[in-house]
Amino acid sequence: MSAAAQLQLSAPAPGVLAMSGALVFATAARALAEARPAVARGDVTTLDLAGVTAADSAGLAVLIALRRAGRARGVDVAIRALPPTLRALAQLGEVEELLGLSA
Repeated sequence: MSAAAQLQLSAPAPGVLAMSGALVFATAARALAEARPAVARGDVTTLDLAGVTAADSAGLAVLIALRRAGRARGVDVAIRALPPTLRALAQLGEVEELLGLSA
């Protein structure tokens, strides 16, 4: 995996899962595999994307899946600092509501 396609996950505060680096096709499966269990347990209430430097439709799919996992647990997982690229993809795909974004 190239340096441009690396993603780090961290928990900077209780209930917060921070992602930094590239949330793209090359990192999406790992991001989902590592984050979904914590979201499904109810340990994560906020996804902080301030550190995301690159994103694509696979990253958007990860966010939708994580929000769905939270809803299954009764938690509305908030998304903080959504990168403009992901916001544009969400608008293009008309999935803003799935991400908890105002239309």
